[in-house]
Amino acid sequence: MKIFSRSLLVSLLLIIAAPAFSSTKMSAVQIYICHFNDDATAADLFEVTKKWIKAARNTDGGKNIDVAVRFPIATGSDAKGDFRFVTVFPTFAEMGEFRDAYEGSKVEDVDLQLNDIADCGNSSVWEGISTL
Repeated sequence: MKIFSRSLLVSLLLIIAAPAFSSTKMSAVQIYICHFNDDATAADLFEVTKKWIKAARNTDGGKNIDVAVRFPIATGSDAKGDFRFVTVFPTFAEMGEFRDAYEGSKVEDVDLQLNDIADCGNSSVWEGISTL
């Protein structure tokens, strides 16, 4: 009976807690590790990034995209790259819609300009959770 009571109590607590966890915002985050090409500068990067964001937000799935450029200040021994180019989509569905619409879009054209400034060949996709 003791085990049954505990199981019932734990189940009840999980049911009560479920709405709190279901309301957290899960986002799709892609982090690119980038290296500047030749004499490219941060100013060049920011100029192209503005164009990239505008094009991305006008592409299917990209309406709610958020973009950040991160420069390292203090890093560990395995840190690589001059900067990180970070894209954040509110959902994985929006990221998928954006990727499906990418080929032939204006954002693909701007990517060619970004490729002139930096090599961002390595990336990883993360799940982000906003607790705020």
